[in-house]
Amino acid sequence: MKLTQRVQRIKPSPTLAIDAKAKALKAQGIDVVGFGAGEPDFDTPENIKRAAILAIENGFTKYTAVGGIDALKDVLIEKLKKDNGLTYSREEILVSCGGKHSLYNIAQALFEAGDEVIIPAPYWVSYPDQVLLNDAKPVILETTDKTGFKVLPQQLEKAITPKTKAFILNSPSNPTGAAYTKEEQEKLAAIIVKHGILCISDEIYEKVVYDGFRHVSIASLGEEIKKLTITVNGASKVYSMTGWRMGFSAGPKEWISAMTKIQGQVTSNINSITQKACVEAYQGPQDAVVKMVSEFGRRRDTIVGRLNAIPGVTCLKPKGAFYVFPNISSLFGKKTPAGKKIINSAEFASYLLENHKVAVVSGEGFGAEGFIRLSYATSMENIQKGLDRIEEAAKKLM
Repeated sequence: MKLTQRVQRIKPSPTLAIDAKAKALKAQGIDVVGFGAGEPDFDTPENIKRAAILAIENGFTKYTAVGGIDALKDVLIEKLKKDNGLTYSREEILVSCGGKHSLYNIAQALFEAGDEVIIPAPYWVSYPDQVLLNDAKPVILETTDKTGFKVLPQQLEKAITPKTKAFILNSPSNPTGAAYTKEEQEKLAAIIVKHGILCISDEIYEKVVYDGFRHVSIASLGEEIKKLTITVNGASKVYSMTGWRMGFSAGPKEWISAMTKIQGQVTSNINSITQKACVEAYQGPQDAVVKMVSEFGRRRDTIVGRLNAIPGVTCLKPKGAFYVFPNISSLFGKKTPAGKKIINSAEFASYLLENHKVAVVSGEGFGAEGFIRLSYATSMENIQKGLDRIEEAAKKLM
């Protein structure tokens, strides 16, 4: 049976692949320190779990409206107004099976053959593949650690062509933790409005920010940019609910309606119990979020300091999310004790896993050769142990 051209265009997720490999080694009793997974290591807060249990006990286990129950949409509307300065109606909200599903609904509804979608690199691994799955062309804008991994306005302006359909903005970013200020977003918004292209704003890490940084939604910068923006968010990261699978989109009614129609033929509603849990997550106490972010900040400071102390490694301090994206290109050309030359980030990542039992993700999968991604959504003990091993691995290169 011949597979479609569509599926042959894409690659498996490198983050899921490295996480699966690390878990397989651990299952064999091998002591692997995993920096691969992009999910908080904290448990889902108790009040949220209790809301889910209550939903089950009350029999809330049937189909719901495709786009989400009104109670959940209402708390999301309130959240967007309070946190982001954005006003939406129920018809302008779609609840989906995670942020990834939300983004795919957008791609299905709005991208087609002949379209170009501008994606800054380093990028979250699924952005280009979702574009390719919907017959459009990803246009990659390279950024570097010298620019803080952020797109400059002149870069965006230059990349726009008559075929450009959309620009994907991810702030705070996976994999770099870079976050755009209000002033930086205003400059990008002016260009987006000037050319009338769509802005997809992935804000899944909005509350995981440090050093007093204030997250601003690009859609809040004026009615013109709001009309061109779909904001994507969800409960996975901020409430440590990755396995619950809840994301949402907010945007113009016409686009949300089209996305809802697609979802109705693919998954229908998300888990009914998850919806009740998310009502509590968004309207209940937020103490657990504050505590979690504070701990992430402590871990960030430790991991950045340790990485920058390793000869040949440099690492920017991220403003948000729970990843670091160190530059390891100065190690290229060196040889392992076995005599193998390290020529790219994938080989360095393999060397760490095979010889030092540390799992990191190669920068190649994020469109940034010369870097690796480490998630510090793991214990301080694991961070210290893993950094000890990375330091030893780097010192052994000749």
